[in-house]
Amino acid sequence: MARQIHIIGAGMSGLSAALQLVLAGEQVSLYEAAPFAGGRCRSFLDRDLDCRIDNGNHLVLSGNVAIHDYLTLTNAMDSMGGPGAPLFPFMDLETGERWIAHMNMGRMPWWILDKDRRVPGTRVSDYFSILRLMSAGENDTVLARVTKDNALYRRFWEPMTVGVLNTEPGIASARMLANVFAQSFAAGGRNCIPLVPKVGLSETFVAPCLNVLRQHGVEPHYNRRLRAVGMDDSRIRQLEFQDGAMEIAPEDWVLLALPAWIVRDILPGLSVPTDFRSIINAHYRVEVPGNPAGFIGVVGGLSEWIFVRNGVASVTISCAERYSDTAVRDMADPIWREIAGIYDLDPEKLPPHRIFKEKYATFAATPEQDLLRPLAYDFRWRNLALAGEWTATGLPSTIEGAIRSGIKAAQVVLRWAE
Repeated sequence: MARQIHIIGAGMSGLSAALQLVLAGEQVSLYEAAPFAGGRCRSFLDRDLDCRIDNGNHLVLSGNVAIHDYLTLTNAMDSMGGPGAPLFPFMDLETGERWIAHMNMGRMPWWILDKDRRVPGTRVSDYFSILRLMSAGENDTVLARVTKDNALYRRFWEPMTVGVLNTEPGIASARMLANVFAQSFAAGGRNCIPLVPKVGLSETFVAPCLNVLRQHGVEPHYNRRLRAVGMDDSRIRQLEFQDGAMEIAPEDWVLLALPAWIVRDILPGLSVPTDFRSIINAHYRVEVPGNPAGFIGVVGGLSEWIFVRNGVASVTISCAERYSDTAVRDMADPIWREIAGIYDLDPEKLPPHRIFKEKYATFAATPEQDLLRPLAYDFRWRNLALAGEWTATGLPSTIEGAIRSGIKAAQVVLRWAE
């Protein structure tokens, strides 16, 4: 009788693991506490705005190899759009300057020699700080590896660190940021082409994967919340859901793809990240003219990234703890005024909008928290694998990290195939 792999959690890490396992011929059961799959990476109909929106913004780069492979296996690559070139539009709200950081396609960064393609106010020598970042040790912070007192820091290093790691440069892990750069900026322009879903996150990352899983006989079991696991010596022998317990056969495996704090409660003694950062996402129902790239980076304001698609302007504000003294609802008008200023809209006409604050959006990407991240396999439980962007992927809390974690967990299970 074929073994059964029980995957708990249908977020990006769980979907990634399930995809790898069914394509390898394994029998998979997928359980999800929510009535939908995708976790933080999904789209939904907002009744107040009367349109579909993404629960958050995610900028994908062409060098994200795990995402590329995932989308290829799910036949979803055509659902991604973008500018088609390695370019990043920005605006500095304090000075009113606009620019486009436009990389060349090759690995050698010739673009930094052209003052019209690099960040305004920067010199060629400023970019040598990338070399210092790439050689960072496990205890180094970003601020310890880059120079703060120049335009490159304010207009590149700081917004990139906050946007990618959701952690302040003074405490953020330089090695983690270097790992992101290794597959993007350090690998040349061909690996830095921005990609954004043409329709929505669910249409790109969730629905196509669910279609492949269904073709292999896997239908997710929704509204199945795991409350505890039963253990016998070093083996998981039982899954205890809110509606009853399920016995796990000796040859079967359990793959937990749940948030870190839930896994910590289920598996006492497991080392997991303990510090988390919040993100604010604001969505405005408005037609924005002249936005060919589909997004813009913002310096010197509340907003950090603005994505425009299908009549909705969506704003991301990372490290939202910085604004804990301001009620989220009170941020709607100042955020809108930034959008209006960037796109030449009427700042007095606040359009229909929704603002969400995700309190535990990511783990704090610090060297200390990085050391708490567990591997995909812990020898204390011989039929258990772990997945989640909070596990030891080397990357921060990103879609790329979540998908990579699912691949790692699936590889653990496949290595133990009888």
